[in-house]
Amino acid sequence: MKKFINWLKSPASDFALLVILLILANLVGHRAFLRFDLTQPQSYSLSPASKQLMKTLNEPLSVKVFFSDNLPSPYSNTAQYVRDILVEYKGAANRNFSYSFMDMNNKENQTLASNYGLNQVQIQEVKNSEVGFKQAYMGIVVSYADSIETLDGITSSDGFEYKLTTKISKMISTSDTLAGLGANDRIKMTLYVTDKLKEFQITGFDTIEKTVQKAYDNINKKNLDRIDYEKIDPASSDMQLLADKYGLQLINWKNKDGSQGTGVIGLVIEHGDNFRLIPLSMQRSLFGYAIDGLDNIDKSISDSLQSLFSKATQIGYITGHNEENLYNQNGQSRFSSLISDMYEFSEIDLKKDAIPANITTIVINGPKTEFSDEELYKVDQFIMRGGNVMFYVDPFNEENQGYYQSPTYAPNETKLEKLLNTYGVQLGKNYVLDESCYKQRSQSYGNVSLYWAPMLQNSQLAQKSVITKNLGYVIFLQAGSVDATAARNDKDVKVTVLAESSPKSWLMEKNIMLNPLMTTPPSDKSNEKPEDLAVLLEGKFKSAFSSDPAPDKNKEGNLTAQSHLSQSTQSGRIFVAGTSQITSSQLIDENGSEPVAMFTRNIVDYMNGNAELCTMRTKGLSLNTLKNTDTLLAYLAKYFNEFGLTVLVALAGLIIWRMRENRRKRIHDTYNPDDTRTITKKAKEGK
Repeated sequence: MKKFINWLKSPASDFALLVILLILANLVGHRAFLRFDLTQPQSYSLSPASKQLMKTLNEPLSVKVFFSDNLPSPYSNTAQYVRDILVEYKGAANRNFSYSFMDMNNKENQTLASNYGLNQVQIQEVKNSEVGFKQAYMGIVVSYADSIETLDGITSSDGFEYKLTTKISKMISTSDTLAGLGANDRIKMTLYVTDKLKEFQITGFDTIEKTVQKAYDNINKKNLDRIDYEKIDPASSDMQLLADKYGLQLINWKNKDGSQGTGVIGLVIEHGDNFRLIPLSMQRSLFGYAIDGLDNIDKSISDSLQSLFSKATQIGYITGHNEENLYNQNGQSRFSSLISDMYEFSEIDLKKDAIPANITTIVINGPKTEFSDEELYKVDQFIMRGGNVMFYVDPFNEENQGYYQSPTYAPNETKLEKLLNTYGVQLGKNYVLDESCYKQRSQSYGNVSLYWAPMLQNSQLAQKSVITKNLGYVIFLQAGSVDATAARNDKDVKVTVLAESSPKSWLMEKNIMLNPLMTTPPSDKSNEKPEDLAVLLEGKFKSAFSSDPAPDKNKEGNLTAQSHLSQSTQSGRIFVAGTSQITSSQLIDENGSEPVAMFTRNIVDYMNGNAELCTMRTKGLSLNTLKNTDTLLAYLAKYFNEFGLTVLVALAGLIIWRMRENRRKRIHDTYNPDDTRTITKKAKEGK
């Protein structure tokens, strides 16, 4: 034993102990590992949204990976990325998460993959200096509760975490709307009704409480008894406060003694600081006043509950003003397809319909005719109740005169300015042209600059916004200027400029001519300056209306219904872009992988409360481009990347070698100058 201890203390044991240490370190690393993600967008780390989702799994979730072995590069890197990221998922999850890799050399697993609907992918393989093709499985299957979903054809790691997390989130949402609700969290549903209204002949008023109670019992039973219900007859002093907070409908009348009477009707469901106002109100009919919304109260409560806890799936798409057609293959069909994995557009004609309760976001995309005051009022009050609106407004209407004639451009008059000016945004009647723009290759003229298609580099996008910070560039097309100066002066509103043109841009306001061969930058460079092209407003806004523009529709006899809101009851979001072209198939590619498609989709996610998906979607994407598009600089950068780095490494190695030789010589001359070997060598050399 003594000899062994002495051996351990002696240098003779160093090598053996090193081998043992390495073996133990590998055993520990097999079960516990530590990685550092040094990439700017954190491409190899889980996003907070994915981690939170994994922590809240209420039922077992299983991921089966069907990847063939010995995949050639770059597909082998994709397989390794899937393996590594699933380890991250496992580390963040509770005990309900598991994953397994299937041996695809096993015939039974191949049959299982086919039964799940996975297909083999044809990939290119270079072997023995020959290019060939092989069939390979590259898919995964996710099982949760009674549902099964697949992700097939995973040939790249780009956006994998986003696809997997959103797939799991959708499965959980379908299985249980309240999956993310804490065990002790309660939902509150309150019916506000003034009992004195019983004195008036209001059809359906006597059945309000009974109908709502029955609907509550059904909904509560389906949602694990998480909802508390209460009916309140509010005091007169509280009615205006409730109307301002929730947007409840106020009802006024004159008593027999001439005094003013006030009542309220409304149904609210809330959790924490968030709430939804369920459609339940007094409306005028052919036979007098009646309570509207009782017939489908169950669906309204369910939709509002889902809207409150799960992410919004329905997005209102305003029609009736020659807006861009969602189903036109040359128009907005790709915009609709781009968001279809999580959202669905629901067309709304404001001339006939109100904005449904389950809609939290609406899109006004490229209108070409005027909105009436009644239509504008519906949009305004939607915003006042905390709704989100995306405005894509073109500055001009383009009319084609004929095949051989240039189109004409007339100012686009929609009356949306009445709303936007009140909220602090002014749309310019101009096109923003930019020297930093998209260049089209022509056989006759070479590279032709399309000045009305500004190419915005990363420095021209909002650096701190999750919508744009990971995007390298975005192309706009036929965009007008957007001025949010007035909104910046409103302390209740936060303004973010998401996109602006370069300092080498100017405005075309008259005599519009979008011919690249006849358009040149201004000779006076003092006329060039950056222009805002897209802005985001967040906060509470003031109404553009002092009252309902059609008040007579809710007035009969002594009764008057009032539900006008002069300012926001809760924070909302308004996005304004000076063009609708960024939602067109001309810019959005079929796969939705181009930067402008990412920009458009990120806006939709952000407006619907899914901000965490914006950065998750753009992880690992190669979207950065050279800020200077000069041809010579581009070639210099290319050859520097190919050969320059190799030369720099070789030079660095040569310099370090010479430094070591000089250091070795200095040490020798200092501590052993009389070395006979050196003296003999110098003597032979005649020195």
